[in-house]
Amino acid sequence: RASWRIISSVEQKEQSKGNADNAATASEYRTKVEGELNEICGTILKLLEGGLIPAAGGGESKVFYCKMAGDYYRYIAEFSQGGDKDKAAESAKKCYDDAMSVATADLPVTHPIRLGLALNFSVFHYEVLNNPEEACKMARQAFEDAIAELDNVSEESYKDSTLIMQLLRDNLTLWTSEGEGEQ
Repeated sequence: RASWRIISSVEQKEQSKGNADNAATASEYRTKVEGELNEICGTILKLLEGGLIPAAGGGESKVFYCKMAGDYYRYIAEFSQGGDKDKAAESAKKCYDDAMSVATADLPVTHPIRLGLALNFSVFHYEVLNNPEEACKMARQAFEDAIAELDNVSEESYKDSTLIMQLLRDNLTLWTSEGEGEQ
């Protein structure tokens, strides 16, 4: 994904400079990387949906695998266009929603997997669905709920939970400052 972002950036810079040959080369390479990403994501999604998610009993493992499927559909949505982007975004949302339903029922608000789900689902709302209000609402709710229960975090998950909470807060800070800059 990092390679795709760099190549896309180079392609845009070359186009803006009017370097058609360089832009075409970057575009060709970007298309190749997209094909590889699509293949890798597809392989992982088959593994998740064909075995791991159905076999997961619930709780931690179910949330983890559904979140992971949502993440890989999100990756596809990030580089896809048109109908392919819409289809991947729809699939990602369904996986994240499924994970959130189980997480809400089975995992405490301070559980690192539940917090990671809130982090990634909020990023999906912000970057793929272009819905900063929902992204901020989701991240803020997860952060505030976890802060309220911080005294009850188990020792083994304290470090992971607080790290993810910091990432949620960092995103909120970034997203609210970007929103203020656009007004």
